[in-house]
Amino acid sequence: MNSTTSLYDLSLPELEQRLATAGHPRYRALQVWEWLYQKQARTLDEMSNLPKAMRQSLSQEFALGRLHPVMDLHSKDGLTRKVLFELPDGAQVEAVKMTYLRALGRQKRNTLCISSQAGCAMGCTFCATGQGGFQRNLSSGEIVEQVLFFARALREQGDHVGNVVFMGMGEPFANYDQVMKAVRTMTDFKGIGLGNRRITISTVGLVPQILRFAEEGSQVNLAISLHAATDELRGKSMPVNRRFSIAQLLDACRTYTQKTHRRVSFEWAMINDVNDSPEQAAQLAQRLKGMLCHVNLIPLNPTPGFPGAPSDPQRIAAFCQVLDEHGIPNSIRARKGLDINAACGQLRQHHAQRTAAK
Repeated sequence: MNSTTSLYDLSLPELEQRLATAGHPRYRALQVWEWLYQKQARTLDEMSNLPKAMRQSLSQEFALGRLHPVMDLHSKDGLTRKVLFELPDGAQVEAVKMTYLRALGRQKRNTLCISSQAGCAMGCTFCATGQGGFQRNLSSGEIVEQVLFFARALREQGDHVGNVVFMGMGEPFANYDQVMKAVRTMTDFKGIGLGNRRITISTVGLVPQILRFAEEGSQVNLAISLHAATDELRGKSMPVNRRFSIAQLLDACRTYTQKTHRRVSFEWAMINDVNDSPEQAAQLAQRLKGMLCHVNLIPLNPTPGFPGAPSDPQRIAAFCQVLDEHGIPNSIRARKGLDINAACGQLRQHHAQRTAAK
C-alpha cells in the first residue's frame, strides 16, 4: 500500500476492501471508521479496540491526517477563527469557523467555510484566492480533515459543527468527484453524520456540473456566485462568463430547481458603484423572475489586488428595496472576521507576503 495514502481519503467500502486485502476481518473497517469520524481520534494509538499489531500495521501503511496548521487566528469578538493549513507538498489551504449568535437566548450556530482546492483557476478579479492562482485539487480526505479539525475543537467546548459551506478556496465543481466523495463521508450516519441540508456547495457557475449535480438526488444546498446581471459586467470580473453566459447559467439553475424542488441561493458581492445600482437590481429581478431562489447580498471584502470597495449601506438598502418590490427573496450577509483576513484566500495571501518580506 502507498504510505502516503490517508485513511480520510477512503470511503467505508474502500476501507473495507483495503483492510480485507491486508488480512483483517471485515468488521474492523467499521471500527476504524467510527474512530475516525464519530470519536474523532487524532492518532491510531487511540483506537483502543483494535489489536496493537493492527494499529502498527496501519501506521506503516496509512497517514492519519495531512493538514498542518501554520497560522491560527481568532477575531477580537471571539466569533470567528481562521486557520491556514499546509500540506506535505507545500500547498496551503484555508478554513474558517464562524459562530453566529441568535438574538433570543444567545443560542449559537457554528458554520465552517472550507476549501476544495489549493488556490483557484477561475480568476475572479475581486477574490484573493483567484488573485493567487491555482495549485491543485484537494483530495476528499483533505477536505474532510478541515471539518474534523474544527469538530474536535468544538467538541472540547461541548459544542458541535452546525453547517458546512464550500465557499473557501477553490471552485468545488472543478473538483467535483472529490467534493462529492467528501460530502458522502460528512453525511454518513455512521461517520460525521451531518444532514445534507446542513451543507452548501457554491460554484461560479460551471453549467455541466450543475446539471450533473441536479441528477444526484441530493438535498445538499446549491449556491451560485453571480455578482452581475449582465454578461458585459459579469465578464469583466468573472472569466467563467465567457464560457457560460448568464442565460445558460440560469437555465441550468432552473433545471436544477425543477428536478430537485430545492431553492438556489445567488451570492452577490456588493461592490460600490459597480454592481450595486437600482438598475442592476431591476435587471437581476427580471432574470430571476419565477425561480425558486434567494439572493444573498454580501458587502465586498477588500483585497490588495482589487481596487473596489464595499457598497455604502444606503446603496445596499436601495438594492434590497428593488428586489423586495419585485418579490425576490433576499438578505444581507454580515461580514465576519475582517480583523483576521477571514475572506476567501486573504490569509494565504497575507502569509505569502509576510514570508517574502523576511
